[in-house]
Amino acid sequence: MPSAAERTRTLVQSTCSAVLLVPGLEAAGSDQLMPLSRGVGPDGDLFLEFPADSPAVRAATHAQDDELPAVLEITDVAPVSVPHRIRGRARVSGWLTAVPGMAGPGRTMLRLETDEAHIDDLWGVEEVEAESFRDAAADPLALHEAELLQHLYSSHTEELASLCELLGERAVCSCPEHRPAVVPLVLDRFGLRVRFCEREGGCFDARFEFPEPVRDVVELSHAMHTLFAAAAR
Repeated sequence: MPSAAERTRTLVQSTCSAVLLVPGLEAAGSDQLMPLSRGVGPDGDLFLEFPADSPAVRAATHAQDDELPAVLEITDVAPVSVPHRIRGRARVSGWLTAVPGMAGPGRTMLRLETDEAHIDDLWGVEEVEAESFRDAAADPLALHEAELLQHLYSSHTEELASLCELLGERAVCSCPEHRPAVVPLVLDRFGLRVRFCEREGGCFDARFEFPEPVRDVVELSHAMHTLFAAAAR
């Protein structure tokens, strides 16, 4: 399984929505505190781009040499329609400063010096130290995950339904007309997590591991073919 640091780093570098929480800016609208872009530097610090006139930029500029605490909160929502769509949340806390000259006209780059992080997702709740976050790598499928899950959901319904055959004793019903709906929920280099939605309204998740971690979309294609072939036997 991916480590807590890897999962946090993946969310930070993904396209999930994020908002910067800064003391004193509680009255600002969340749309004013959403970075235009975000990235991670070699030391594990976050670089967040904002409009030059945003409340976050004004707060960081006025703080000058004082330490301004801030938290970047990221919410991960499943890119396909499924009950309980929020897959997780991550928080990265630290100290905020403005970095002149790193952004284009009308924009300002802010640096969040990472102190610690926290993740609450489908794997569990864990704390992440700054050093672990710095050394972790984002999942190689992260930037393609939403598109891949949407493709599976729209074009491979029969193959997804066949995964019921791999549930063993957890299988709800072997009758095709009574099988639960199967929705692809999470895709990473280690495997695929799907959500089985039963007709009575209940649902449960199952995780299908790949024989070995994949490194790119080409290897993922082979891994998915192997998984669906196993379900079809």
